[in-house]
Amino acid sequence: MTTTDTQTETNPTSVTGEYQGTGRRKTSVARVRLVSGGGKITVNNRPFESYFVTENQRLLASRPLALTDTAAKFDVTIRVTGGGLSGQAGAIRHGLARALVTFDPALRPVLKADGLLTRDARMKERKKYGQPGARKRFQYSKR
Repeated sequence: MTTTDTQTETNPTSVTGEYQGTGRRKTSVARVRLVSGGGKITVNNRPFESYFVTENQRLLASRPLALTDTAAKFDVTIRVTGGGLSGQAGAIRHGLARALVTFDPALRPVLKADGLLTRDARMKERKKYGQPGARKRFQYSKR
């Protein structure tokens, strides 16, 4: 077995030069594709800057690229559905971190230390019957 065969077995997407990762946050799901390029990021066929209008959301979503200094190495294509912009930014962050680990497993400790590979399991609590919301109760009337 040669070194190229071993590389293909451990990382099957390396043959095409494309690395994928799926990220989730709240009800948002992001599918991230990394292709070698100049650093162009598109989200749902729109430029990254026009999709995320606030600087905070941009920093949150692009944190894995900034942390690993790989922002200029890849063109990133993202398809994200569900939730709001904050949840989508978190899902993109999770998906980017996972895709970077498929690209280079040596980046795993850096991403893991910053908590980027952990799926944030916080979800909206469901509404219960007999009350107007998840925790709120109907007004109590003594008389």
